[in-house]
Amino acid sequence: MNELENQLNYPLGDAMPEPGRTMEVAPGVHWIRMSLPFALNHINLWLLRDEIDGRQGWSVVDCCIARDESRAQWEQVFANELDGLPILRVIVTHMHPDHIGLADWLCQRWNVRLWISATDYHMARLGALGPSAFGGEAAADYFASHGLNDPASVEQIKARTRYFPSLVPSVPRQYRRMSDGDVLTIGDRSWRCISGYGHAPEHIALYCDALKLLIGGDMMLPRISTNVSVYEVEPEANSLKLFLDSIARFRELPEDTLTLPSHGKPFTGLHVRIGQLQDHHRDRLDEVMQTCSERPSCAADILPVMFKRPLDLHQKTFAMGEAVAHLHALWYQGRLQRSLDADGVYRFAPRS
Repeated sequence: MNELENQLNYPLGDAMPEPGRTMEVAPGVHWIRMSLPFALNHINLWLLRDEIDGRQGWSVVDCCIARDESRAQWEQVFANELDGLPILRVIVTHMHPDHIGLADWLCQRWNVRLWISATDYHMARLGALGPSAFGGEAAADYFASHGLNDPASVEQIKARTRYFPSLVPSVPRQYRRMSDGDVLTIGDRSWRCISGYGHAPEHIALYCDALKLLIGGDMMLPRISTNVSVYEVEPEANSLKLFLDSIARFRELPEDTLTLPSHGKPFTGLHVRIGQLQDHHRDRLDEVMQTCSERPSCAADILPVMFKRPLDLHQKTFAMGEAVAHLHALWYQGRLQRSLDADGVYRFAPRS
């Protein structure tokens, strides 16, 4: 456990659910942990005891990617953990593959509705159906414009046209919209929707005042910082400002809120964690500013400043998005100015 983690409290200690099983973390709230074939090797999913239209059952929050191992784990949960009751709805916090990948399978399996923000629903549909699928030529051109222009990387990114639909092969054709401030009745409790931006188009976290419990999705993680990136679909976004403004809203919740993250372990110390993330990004902005003050820099130049470990191409594309997000934050603040060099690469330097 690192120094920052020592400032948080993990009420369940190192306990976690076994594959295909659940663990109750609060009355009517059960934790599922599924494996992922990535460096970030797991995702937390949640089962909430529910009743809809007079039917007793469960609501699912988030789904895991579409692969046989995940479906098999879900089948174990269905067989062993539902007390003979059905799934009544599928709630998805946002459109990233580890959260929405099996939503269509779950909805069809139980003949239920998907609940998600409108923005993330349509972006997921675009990713599952679109010919580029958030990759290909447009992505390669975008990364090249920020300095990732070596021939090997460019060709690999151009070839990565089916990444999203390989993990999210389909998205339900109908959905129920969740918006900021909506209050969902789940079982006999009220859950308030809290929108968040910068990580996904319109992420929805859920807060239950009766339980003092926050399902934070990817907006509030205890061990790692949430990826905050700018990508080709919105190439001049100010994603870091959106993210920092979003997490500041969680300060309205009680400090002793039990936070259920999508990665890592349930924790308390919400206000402390908000401060840690704010400090983290302030420090990264200072590093980026210092580098740009020494010489005009593109996002590729910033990678070794922000990321000290070796990165494979998959990790490097996430890191590039994050580097652009920090450069853009300083650019929008007026501390940096942007110029396009003769090679078609954006470089940033202190405003004169």
